[in-house]
Amino acid sequence: MTNSAATQGAHHIGLTVPDLQQTRTFFVDTLGFKQVGEKPDYPAVFVSDGTIMITLWQAVNPEQATPFDRKNVIGLHHFALKMESLTVLNELHQTLTQTPDVEIEFAPESLGGSPMHHMMCYIPGGIRMEFIAAG
Repeated sequence: MTNSAATQGAHHIGLTVPDLQQTRTFFVDTLGFKQVGEKPDYPAVFVSDGTIMITLWQAVNPEQATPFDRKNVIGLHHFALKMESLTVLNELHQTLTQTPDVEIEFAPESLGGSPMHHMMCYIPGGIRMEFIAAG
């Protein structure tokens, strides 16, 4: 089968965050990402899980920024990252229940009756994130 799409998958995701160091710490210490670069004068930090890179930008005035509202703001609704297994997804859920500034929207559950399972949460800074695994 020939791919007729002009694109070839995601290269990176860019997120503006209210606290650059707090969000960097979440990705590196909680999710195991590696910091692969930074631009202190921007300021921005680049983190990667070896498959996808995420660019984190510091909001200029976070106290004046509009908080995320998935039902009323045009743009990113959420982004989803694949997990190695359902076991790893469940372990991450347990970790996130104890992680400051993370709000669990729902615990791991079947995705529409399929063998896939997913969970949704808000990471530090209020960005909505999904984790998904075959199970």
